[in-house]
Amino acid sequence: MGIRAFSIHAHFYQPPRENPLTGLIPVEQSAAPYPNWNERIFAECYRPNAELGNYQQVSFNIGPTLFTWMSGHDPHTCAKIIAQDQANLQRHQVGNAMAQSYNHTILPLSTYQDKVTQIYWGIADFTSRFNRLPQGMWLPETAVDNETLAVMARLGIQFTILAPWQACQPGIDPSQPYRVDLPGEQQISVFFYQSELSSRVSFDTLATINADDFARTILFPSFETARAHANQPQFLLIASDGELYGHHQPQRQHFLAHLVDGASSQLGLQPTYPALWLKEHPARQSIEIQERTSWSCHHGVARWVGTCPCTPGNGDWKFWLRYSFDRLANDLDQLYLETTQFLVKDPWQLRNQYIHVLLGQRSLSSLLSETASRSLTSDETRRISLLLEAQRQRQRMFTSCGWFFEDFDRIEPLNNVAYAAQAVRLARQATGVDLEPQTARDLQRVSSLRLQLSADAVFQSYINASNS
Repeated sequence: MGIRAFSIHAHFYQPPRENPLTGLIPVEQSAAPYPNWNERIFAECYRPNAELGNYQQVSFNIGPTLFTWMSGHDPHTCAKIIAQDQANLQRHQVGNAMAQSYNHTILPLSTYQDKVTQIYWGIADFTSRFNRLPQGMWLPETAVDNETLAVMARLGIQFTILAPWQACQPGIDPSQPYRVDLPGEQQISVFFYQSELSSRVSFDTLATINADDFARTILFPSFETARAHANQPQFLLIASDGELYGHHQPQRQHFLAHLVDGASSQLGLQPTYPALWLKEHPARQSIEIQERTSWSCHHGVARWVGTCPCTPGNGDWKFWLRYSFDRLANDLDQLYLETTQFLVKDPWQLRNQYIHVLLGQRSLSSLLSETASRSLTSDETRRISLLLEAQRQRQRMFTSCGWFFEDFDRIEPLNNVAYAAQAVRLARQATGVDLEPQTARDLQRVSSLRLQLSADAVFQSYINASNS
């Protein structure tokens, strides 16, 4: 009888909530009785799943910015999560945790250099926490293009997870991994999650009340009996937001625990995870992917660019926010390159390596001693330091959550504008060039439909607060 294997992938992520000026999360009344949503979701989801050992039984990723906050909030729970991945690594020589590109940006909308930075930073953050290199990487919103896959493959990533409609070919078999052939004889494996199962788990609250019923009436029938009798292995992947297990759906951490450690095994189903399955069942068929597609927008990546049926209403503000930030990013990059190109050997490589300073693994002075073209003066070191921090804020301003919802009046796009203001302020300190007037003019076309709130006013308020 062929193997019937399955895996739950839990994508754990929350947008950064810290005030960009203070680094502190403001009180969020809607999260009561907790002071903010990070602490509430942690109490309802992240910690209970760690206590139940669920991280060891599923495939999962935790967004780097979320993990940074968790590490400061409750390092003991973080240690439990890491230990559960390590248990699989010791048992199977491959772990079950996956990396994620760093700032949850929509990579198909990013420049090539930003793709490299985001993926490199995500790998470095994962390695620093899990003490091993990642084999898989979760792409934010599973948004993908071939250039992104090529960067991932070049940096050592072996596989990712996509939605079935992101394949070019119709009628794919989601029970097996596929290979995507890339330029330069590179390749990467792709797991396409099982759409119906993932939808039932994610959106049908009645389906996940009882793990035994789910395993018997929904999961088991999803496997093909004929293939099982023909001794053909099958692997079904269920992709879901990790916050579903205890936060979006209360007590579902217990459903998850029983499903992967009891209910499924009674039916002869084998819980596993993509890295382990790929080790024993490498991809045999090649496939092409639909470029600039995602799992949460059936209109490609339109949700993060402008008007899209996923978020009804006037999406012009999204277009102009993207336009404003793209233009600002280009100007920031020009300032960065003009200042550093004669001081360091490779400005882009320096930016990539800057993550090790942010992670506390090394000092900026030691990094510059390796990458500088010559001995630097204290003023030159100061300017490079400011510009690198401006580049960090520039990466943050593209956080995808800023475009996800229907209106501009939410904390996510407001924070993105705040990051842009920080980048402008730092670049001005480093170079004397003031990008504030142009950016403010560009942001005048971004405003809320519900409130008398414009992006240029938000931008100016953060500029003024920084100067005071």
